Amino acid sequence: MTGANPRFEGSYLGDAARLPDDAVMECKICWSVYDPAEGCAVWQVPPHTPFSALPEYWRCPTCDGAKEQFMVVAAPALSPARAGVQAMPASPPAPPVAQALEQSPARGFAHALERVFADIYATKMRGLPFVNEALNVRAVGFCTFENQLVGALVTPWFMNLVVVPGADASWVGVVSGSKKRLDFPSGSYEFTAALREGGSEALPGYWACSLFSPMFNFSTMLQASDTAQAAVRGLLDPALNPQAGAGKEPLPERKTSLPAPETVLGRRGLLVGQSGRQAGPQA
Repeated sequence: MTGANPRFEGSYLGDAARLPDDAVMECKICWSVYDPAEGCAVWQVPPHTPFSALPEYWRCPTCDGAKEQFMVVAAPALSPARAGVQAMPASPPAPPVAQALEQSPARGFAHALERVFADIYATKMRGLPFVNEALNVRAVGFCTFENQLVGALVTPWFMNLVVVPGADASWVGVVSGSKKRLDFPSGSYEFTAALREGGSEALPGYWACSLFSPMFNFSTMLQASDTAQAAVRGLLDPALNPQAGAGKEPLPERKTSLPAPETVLGRRGLLVGQSGRQAGPQA
């Protein structure tokens, strides 16, 4: 990974010599972070391995992106003497959540959500018996729908649909943990309020709908992410609305040797469909 690389898209010009050994890197595709102090358990890279010393076969453990897709998150200014190149300043700190939301609402919230729950995972959840250590934290499929943000959050201990109301939404009288039904093209679902404190660094209030908890049905992060993406698509798909065919004449009954479908799919089966069923029943 030394020298110029025509496939490079990151922030160090494709030249590993420009990186200090303690540079923290972030995948521009899925925002996974490589911290040299921690190494990479997925690829069995020991702690204190610089990004520039990663084996050639190493790829992003979350999205399988190439090393060239990584960008500098934090690093001291480089010495001009290092590899004979001009020093690069350290990347600026992440902007406050409010500023990130203003700049790019969907991506800003998704990124902030990942950082909050990655910190919870690192400081409070690791090693607990209900945590699936094969997974990590990822915000999936966030987009704007009717002046609100919609997406899914995957963590090693749960998967939730997440809805962030528009800026004009009122939280007066709403307490964290209260329930509310929200309407979407695929139907009406019960969500739980999540309100966090912390000023400009806090996440805005949002609504969460539980899909899986715990997460032992998933053996890989790719499987969990695909299921979350399918759930977001299902939430916004009017074809899945059980009322969509109301008032229409039923189709003639057909005889079949296939087993009868489940009587009640529930919100998870309806939204996730085949991807969720392949993941197995909820523990």
